[in-house]
Amino acid sequence: MVQVAAALLFALAAGIGVTVILAMLKNNENAILSALLGEGAFPAETAPQSGPLPQKMTLRRSPARRDAPRPIRAAARMQPALSRAA
Repeated sequence: MVQVAAALLFALAAGIGVTVILAMLKNNENAILSALLGEGAFPAETAPQSGPLPQKMTLRRSPARRDAPRPIRAAARMQPALSRAA
């Protein structure tokens, strides 16, 4: 009985998966086929062209790093794993 239910759930999940894949193909057929053919999202003639940078941006230098004082751990008293009441 459990095996039949598992098989039905598996068949339902597979059916939903195939339906989603077919819906994606219907909506984005051109993009998916061009990606599968190796053209990518932007074919060579319509790809965005990058030009030279207008200016070189330099980052400002930060002042010398000061090491922050680290807090000293207080010696913690060890607690027994079991209480005395146990």
